[in-house]
Amino acid sequence: MNIVRRRGRGSITTALLVGAVVCISLGSASAANRWGADYFPNVPLTTQDGATVRLYDDLLKGKSVAINVIYTSCKDECPLETARLVQLQRLLGERMGKDIFFYSITIDPKRDKPEVLKAYAQKYGVGRGWLFLTGKEEDIKLATKKLGLSRVRDAGSKDGHSASLMVGNEPAGLWMRNSAVDNPQFLATTVGNFLGWKDTTPKQSYAEARPLVLDPGEYFFQSQCSVCHTIGQGDKVGPDLLGLTARRDRTWLTRYIMAPDKMLAERDPIAVALFEKYQYARMPNLRLSSAEVAAVLSYVEARSGNPRERVRKDSITGR
Repeated sequence: MNIVRRRGRGSITTALLVGAVVCISLGSASAANRWGADYFPNVPLTTQDGATVRLYDDLLKGKSVAINVIYTSCKDECPLETARLVQLQRLLGERMGKDIFFYSITIDPKRDKPEVLKAYAQKYGVGRGWLFLTGKEEDIKLATKKLGLSRVRDAGSKDGHSASLMVGNEPAGLWMRNSAVDNPQFLATTVGNFLGWKDTTPKQSYAEARPLVLDPGEYFFQSQCSVCHTIGQGDKVGPDLLGLTARRDRTWLTRYIMAPDKMLAERDPIAVALFEKYQYARMPNLRLSSAEVAAVLSYVEARSGNPRERVRKDSITGR
């Protein structure tokens, strides 16, 4: 986790902290304003609803924010980023749109018009307090650079950007970089601590905690898969996995879970059909090992039970 304190018009000093968040106040309104209108460009951007907003005046000024970059045709991190942030949004609850605002800025404005971003947001069930933004390419490049979301080495990465989430308290001039694909509960705690939110909910003592016994398959499903899938509760962002091992070949499943991007590139018919049906929520490469995949499939199989009539025909491919 990076805590960022800006100290000059073009420089950033970053402190790597372990185990605690340390926030340093800039001390005065005039000091904080160095990271206000004089630093952030007030470029126009367009929301998923087609409204024009200004980066500083409308989105940042006087607010606490969490910002990442995405593009809807992304084949790697973006689907997982968005799904994880939807979980974070739910955990933050009533604070969304009041105490904190989320912004996802596309880095592919030629493709990601407002209507495309709106369909993408709806697919993930995005709620209030979260805007998806597009605009002119040069304005987006300037905005993401100033926000610390654009780095030279990003162009050479598989995804074209890093999965970063910049959390900022604009009035105080404090900014923090996190991973946008981190555990949502960890992020909720980190964001709350960083922004100084007080949690008055009574908590149980650690002395009362029971030993944690977690099946490996359950762990990987809950941490990696549950953001997009359910088992027996219907389609979520991706398909319901109930009875998955009964209706698909296990060898195919293992290969697909380990390298969905490769199978899509090879035009595997089932991978292509899944992509076309769940286009904005394409399966990301989670980089699971064969042992981890086996554990997940065993967990899904166990949770699916042993229905009397197994699915004989795939609902997507018809076979």
